[in-house]
Amino acid sequence: MKTKITFLIAFVFLGSNVLKAQGNEEDLNTLSIFSEYAKAKNYDAAYGPWMEIRKRNPKFNRAIFTYGEKILKYKIKNSSGVEQVSFIEDLVLMWGERRTYFASKTPEGKFLAMGCQLQYDNRKVLNMSDNELYECYDDAYKTDEKTFTNPKSLYTYFKLMVNLYDSGIKPAEELFTKYDEISEKVESEVKNYTQSLNRYVSIEEGEQGKSLSSKEQKAVKSYTSFLRAYDQIRSGMDKDLGDRANCENLIPLYNRNYEENKNDGLWLQRAMNRMAKKECTDDPLFVKIVEQKNSLDPNADTAYYLGFLKEKNGNDDEALAYYNQAVELQTDNYEKGKILYKIGAGFKKKGRYGQARSYYQKALSANPSMGKAYLAISQMYASSAKNCGTDNFSKRAVYWLAAQEARKAGRVDSNLRKASSNTAANYMAKAPSKGEVFESGRSGETLKIGCWIGRSVKVPKL
Repeated sequence: MKTKITFLIAFVFLGSNVLKAQGNEEDLNTLSIFSEYAKAKNYDAAYGPWMEIRKRNPKFNRAIFTYGEKILKYKIKNSSGVEQVSFIEDLVLMWGERRTYFASKTPEGKFLAMGCQLQYDNRKVLNMSDNELYECYDDAYKTDEKTFTNPKSLYTYFKLMVNLYDSGIKPAEELFTKYDEISEKVESEVKNYTQSLNRYVSIEEGEQGKSLSSKEQKAVKSYTSFLRAYDQIRSGMDKDLGDRANCENLIPLYNRNYEENKNDGLWLQRAMNRMAKKECTDDPLFVKIVEQKNSLDPNADTAYYLGFLKEKNGNDDEALAYYNQAVELQTDNYEKGKILYKIGAGFKKKGRYGQARSYYQKALSANPSMGKAYLAISQMYASSAKNCGTDNFSKRAVYWLAAQEARKAGRVDSNLRKASSNTAANYMAKAPSKGEVFESGRSGETLKIGCWIGRSVKVPKL
C-alpha cells in the first residue's frame, strides 16, 4: 500500500512538471516569435504573438514589457482617432502591469511619470484637461518622489501648475509651494550628478582627468547631459514663474501667512530663500523671517542671510564673521561650494577681487566642477589688466592669464565649454599679437603680474 502511495505522489509531481514544461515551451516559442519580429522592427507582425503571451502569462519574461513598449509606441505613432487612443491607454495599462509583475525592475515614480507624460504629449487626442493631467503628475510625485526624476516630466508638472494658477484654479500659495518643492527636487538631482562628476575632475589641473576609460567617459557624458537638462528646467521654471512671484505678490502673501507658519522651519526656509531670490530683502518682513528662522532652527543659510543683512547695514566685519560661520556650519561640500561662491560673488561686485578669488578658489576645492568660478576669476583678471602691469605689453599680458582661467571652466564643466571657449578667444584677441611678441623679444619669458593678482604668465613661444 505504501509503495502505491509513493508511486502516485511521484506520478503527480512528475506530471505537474511535464505540464509546466509544456506551458513554458509554448511561452518560449511565442516569446521567440514576437521578439524576433520586434528585433527586426516589424512591430505589426510582432503585435499578435506579443499580445497572446501578454494575456496568457504576463509574468513569464520581462521582455514582454520591454518589447511591448516599443510595439505600442510604434502603434501609437502609426494610428489615429479611436484606434490611437486605445493604444495610448493600453501602454499606460501595460506599465501598470509591469509594476505588478516586475516591481523590483519597475521604479514606481519613474513609470507613473512616464504614463503621465505619454498622456500629456497626446492630450489633444485624449481630450484631457490641465487639471486631470496635473492630478496624474501629482499622484506620481507623491507616490514615489525618489524615482520621479525625469527632467521633462518635472518641468511639465510645474508648467501645469502655472496653467492652473493662471486659470484661477490654484491659489498663489500652492503655486509657490510647488515651485519650491520641484526646485528642491531638481537641486537634489543636480547635487547627485555633480558629486558623481567631481570624481573625474582634478582641481589642481582645472580639468577632467585625461586617462578616463571608455566606461568612465560615457559616465561623464551622461552626468553632463543630465546636468544640462536640469539647468534648462531651472531656467524654464524661473521664466514661467516670472512676475507671478514678484515682491508685490510675495510680501502680502507671506505677511498674511506668517503667524500661522512662524514655527514651521520649512515654511520659513522657503519664504526666506524666495524673498532673497526675488530681491525682496529691503522689506522688514525679510528681516523678521530670517531672525525667526535663526531663533527656531539656525543653519548655514540663516547665518549667510544674517551676514547679508549686516553687510547691507554697512557692518562688513560682522557680515564676514557670519559668512564664515555659514561655511563652518555647512558640512556638505556641494552646499558649501554654493555658499563660498555667493560670498565670492559679493566681494567681486564690490571690486574686492583678492578676497573674491580666495572664496572662488575655496568654492572650487569644495566643488571642483564649478566652472563658473573659473569664469568669474578670469573676468576679474581681465577687468584688472589696465592696472596690473608696468607697461602696455605687461598689462595686456594679463589677458593670457585670464584666457587660461576661462579655458579651465570648459574643462571641468562641459556645459560651459562654448562660453569658456568664446571668453578665452575674446581675451586672447586682446593679448599681445605674435608680431608684438616678436618685437618685444620676450618670447617664452615668464612675466610676473603684480597688484592683487600676484601670478605669473608665460609669454607664448614663437
